[in-house]
Amino acid sequence: MTLNRRNLSVLAVSAVAVPAIVRPAAAQGQGSGARVQEAVARFATLPSASCLVVADHPTAPWQASHMPAARLFIGSAVKTFILAQYLREVEAGRLSEDQQMRIDDSVRSLSSPVFLNLSGTTPARSVLEAMITHSDNTATDMALAAAGVDKVRALIAEAGLGSTQIPNSTRRLFSWLAGAPEGVDAGWEGVQRLVAAPPAGATRPALNDHQTMASTAADMVRWYRQALRGTCFKKPETLLEFKRIQAMADAIVHVVPPDTIAYAKGGSIEWAGFHCFSLPGQMIVGKVPVTFCFTINWTGPDDGVGAIFKSYVGAVADVLGEAAKAVG
Repeated sequence: MTLNRRNLSVLAVSAVAVPAIVRPAAAQGQGSGARVQEAVARFATLPSASCLVVADHPTAPWQASHMPAARLFIGSAVKTFILAQYLREVEAGRLSEDQQMRIDDSVRSLSSPVFLNLSGTTPARSVLEAMITHSDNTATDMALAAAGVDKVRALIAEAGLGSTQIPNSTRRLFSWLAGAPEGVDAGWEGVQRLVAAPPAGATRPALNDHQTMASTAADMVRWYRQALRGTCFKKPETLLEFKRIQAMADAIVHVVPPDTIAYAKGGSIEWAGFHCFSLPGQMIVGKVPVTFCFTINWTGPDDGVGAIFKSYVGAVADVLGEAAKAVG
């Protein structure tokens, strides 16, 4: 989810730096653990950084973190919950991945690289894949409406994620940020007008308590650790499908060590000087799950985003590379 609207007001998200924490469980892991800690410390120099890495090694588990309880904007990273709940509805026989879903202006949303100029029908499976692989917001709103926003929020509560929040839809989120009353969907034409020229003084920050995409590194790591064990699904084939689609996220290849199995969903935003990059997920090193979340929020000029993104990707890849060595 990426928008660039310079005329919207923003909220700066600040954080007080604290040391990274590593807890190796065996002496043999202390050398590699120190390198993970050093990599986390480098990530922590990024603006309003929060991260958590947990290695569930059977004999030497460890974790490394920097401000894992900081509630930040995580953007499209919340789409993992929509995927999971849709698949739970399939499991219960209420939905199908083969059913045709209609694409038109009644569901069209901003930042939809796959479906933005398309009209017609497509299988739900393609909708779910577009939501995760390309972060298509039209696909997201289609899947969320079918799964039910209340059911997705119930899943989040069931998983014990007390700091995680999703919007009623991406289009309602954009409408709210641009000044519409809470819960109002301005429609396809309306949201375009609102975002292009929001009413003076009516705009709102991306991180809020109403319509937002927010969580903590601790929540997201907790989610992936349980979801990828299949605790929220009843059938093995549902977990397999969840993994298949989560493995399609385009951010994975840029940060995970080569030839490493991984499942993730990233998020980002450019909202009038407010920016976010977030990547929660899990990689499998040998047979050891290494679950992670890396999020940064900051305010600054749009022309500086490219440099910060490069630093972010490099820092995340550095941490995950050292984490892989620590459990390899």
